[in-house]
Amino acid sequence: MDDLLALDNQICFSLYTVNRAITSRYRPLLAELGLTYPQYLVMLVLWERARTGQATRVSDLGSRLRLDSGTLTPLLKRLALRGLINRERSRADERVVAISLTLQGSDLRKRAAEVPVKLLCGLDVEPERLIALKHELDDVLRAIETQGAGAVPNE
Repeated sequence: MDDLLALDNQICFSLYTVNRAITSRYRPLLAELGLTYPQYLVMLVLWERARTGQATRVSDLGSRLRLDSGTLTPLLKRLALRGLINRERSRADERVVAISLTLQGSDLRKRAAEVPVKLLCGLDVEPERLIALKHELDDVLRAIETQGAGAVPNE
């Protein structure tokens, strides 16, 4: 690489632009469900946990989605206002908030099942390449998290 500071040489910029492009493809599909992309991610976790019978605490959601409570709480409030989830404080520890799906929230899963299929329709990329890319990105994320947040490698 001739210039380490050239925009086109930045991995972060490629990831950023791909993320924006994918999110924009999701937008009209999720609009049909009345969800934003972050709300969709929350619902994915809740649907996943509901199938396994696992209880879901706000802290569990935050860990799974790598979101802090300041970001997550407004999302959950909007989902509750829409009647998709219930939020309930623990009697044993009022700092713990349990999240559960309502019947309406559970039923939305059926309609949402079409989203990944529709997202890939017309995308001229082999599904195997996307799966391999996802595995590579997961590996990179693990490496970054293993190194520790904010750690700068020695020169």
